[in-house]
Amino acid sequence: MRILLTGPTGQVGSALLDTLPSLGEVLPADRSNLDLSRPDSIRAAVRAARPDVIVNAAAYTAVDSAETEEALAFRVNRDGPAILAEEAAKLGALLVHFSTDYVFDGEKSAPYVETDAPDPLNAYGRSKLAGERAIQASGCRHLIFRTSWVYSITGKNFLVTMLRLARDGQPVRVVDDQRGAPTSSRMIAAATAEALTKLGEHPGLYHMSAAGRTTWCGFARTIFREAGIPAQVVPIASSDYPTPARRPRNSVLDNGLLVTNGIRLPAWESGLQEVLSTNA
Repeated sequence: MRILLTGPTGQVGSALLDTLPSLGEVLPADRSNLDLSRPDSIRAAVRAARPDVIVNAAAYTAVDSAETEEALAFRVNRDGPAILAEEAAKLGALLVHFSTDYVFDGEKSAPYVETDAPDPLNAYGRSKLAGERAIQASGCRHLIFRTSWVYSITGKNFLVTMLRLARDGQPVRVVDDQRGAPTSSRMIAAATAEALTKLGEHPGLYHMSAAGRTTWCGFARTIFREAGIPAQVVPIASSDYPTPARRPRNSVLDNGLLVTNGIRLPAWESGLQEVLSTNA
């Protein structure tokens, strides 16, 4: 199996670079030779690789910046995946794509299932939803995985930010009225590799997040406890921490469809412990 992997230096991409070689030959394509904002580079890279599977881990993920760079977010998150899907269809290849909990408005009280109607609150969510729909409309075989609150020990994410703030020795103010399931990039990569062996005959849209739920404040407290850092966490409301992009109050995803196909992600606490212990 030849696997073309986009975004191999990102959080999810770098984790996939560790897990996918067990399934076949991995052909990493970074932005220098496959730029999702440049259609010609996408087509050239796919046609040169002639993969059996395309795993798209590249994306525009700057949620707040997307409010003023919406056109760029759509080029990367909608137009780029649309071209990948078009090329995959021509090759008969499977396209694996990652989306987000931010396609929902967060007003539902229960976890979101795949059939719930999306209603994004921000430009990033709109661009990711547009990417999902472009892939679905292409006719290519695809697996779309919606993830939530993705983090790793490197890059720009909540875990890295909390560890940096704790070093300052000041109280850390964290939003406590948004809930979701922190999901490590390692967990996503492991589940994706498993999905490629189990879902080949079941293409479609799946929710893929860690089990359980917490708030950003609860996540921060658990980070500091597991890392052995005596930081003071102060819970605040979303209104006390205004951001350019609105966030959904409820980002919890129901993974039942994935579970019925034999793929179960661990609890978010376990994922955090694994990340911190591996990088201790």
